[in-house]
Amino acid sequence: MQQQPHELGRELRRLRLAAGLTLEQLAAVVHYSKGQLSKVERGIKTPSRELGRLCDAALGTNGELSALLPKQPPVKSEVAASPEEEVWSMQLSPEGSSWFRPVGRREVVAAGVGSALGLSLGMSRSPTSGEAAAVLEASAAMFAHYRSLGQSVGPALLLPTLIAQTHTLRELAASAEPRTRQGLLRLGSRYAEYIGWLVQETGNEEAALWWTQRAVSMAEGGGDHDLAAYALVRRALVTLYREDAEQTVALAQQAQSSGLPSRIRGLAAQREAQGHAIAGDYDASMRCLDRAGSLLARETPAESGPLLGTTHLPDPVAMIRGWCLHDLGRSGAAARTMDEQLDQVSPLALRTQARYGVRRALAHATAGEIDHACALTRALLAALTTVDSATITADLHKLARVLTRHSRNASVRELMPDLGMSLHLGTPSRGPSHD
Repeated sequence: MQQQPHELGRELRRLRLAAGLTLEQLAAVVHYSKGQLSKVERGIKTPSRELGRLCDAALGTNGELSALLPKQPPVKSEVAASPEEEVWSMQLSPEGSSWFRPVGRREVVAAGVGSALGLSLGMSRSPTSGEAAAVLEASAAMFAHYRSLGQSVGPALLLPTLIAQTHTLRELAASAEPRTRQGLLRLGSRYAEYIGWLVQETGNEEAALWWTQRAVSMAEGGGDHDLAAYALVRRALVTLYREDAEQTVALAQQAQSSGLPSRIRGLAAQREAQGHAIAGDYDASMRCLDRAGSLLARETPAESGPLLGTTHLPDPVAMIRGWCLHDLGRSGAAARTMDEQLDQVSPLALRTQARYGVRRALAHATAGEIDHACALTRALLAALTTVDSATITADLHKLARVLTRHSRNASVRELMPDLGMSLHLGTPSRGPSHD
């Protein structure tokens, strides 16, 4: 690690001279100071990943510099116990806080938890087929409303309700007739997958992966064997935010088997494109996005439950193209692409507006358009507080670091107190978002 800054610095200097650029000229292209670049070349300072990608783009080195930066540790993904061996315990406090914990049935019996509760909510008889079917129909309708509500409220407000609903579907399936049982488990898996996403928004990667695994287990029980592939796409999102290009690409490629639905393959191709982008491989990233567009264009209506992935982007591939262009160091093109796409997103989709809006502001700031980036950020501050997202906060921190390099700018000085408050109130950045 001590040798890495020197190695990268020497390589940066060699490539810069080969391109015929002075330090001052390169600094003007990447919007960093000449002094900062000089420290990097002399091995005094380790560059950020952002600077590595910007220099790769400016020098046309296809990720050579980014590859010299330290790699992130691999993501741990523990397979949880079988759902049949678990009891879900949730506590709701009067002041509004709550917690959830899965425990083994043997542990519950040994601790005598059941007798301590004092209030049994269990069913005294098995539900009729009509009752189970009615719950399934109503729960499916409610799920669409929950996803819509998730766009305008923080995760903490939704999670207790969603967990309780998932528990109801899981327990009801245990005694339902086979056909209804499959439907209950499939829908329950979608609830669990959505919970996993919301838990990611709180910044808890480990719990998010646990819920994703629960979703896979429930889907398998309901005869849906494709959700396991989508779980790989979700895991790849965790590695993406850790900037682990190798794992992101590998996981996404595993989810593109020819036997899978075109939507899952298309979403996996998008994720692979993002992995190639953080590795600095422009050509591979663009090829994957072209493949994703082709796959998503021929998807058929979902037969096994609600639609997987985002439902609030009119053209997901175009938006992810803008996302990738920024990671490839082509922030000006990224900003223009995301400008066009965000104009088409519903103003009611606050979380999506905030998610990609911050990314757009970051692209504009990185491209040197500081005043415009500040204006875009200020318009998002209210939504950022409302949606309370760890992953959005991660990009907000990156944006703040870019703006800090322009601390003499009047727009930056005016924005920084309010931006600092948003960062203070924001969820700690420990995980990703997919919507």
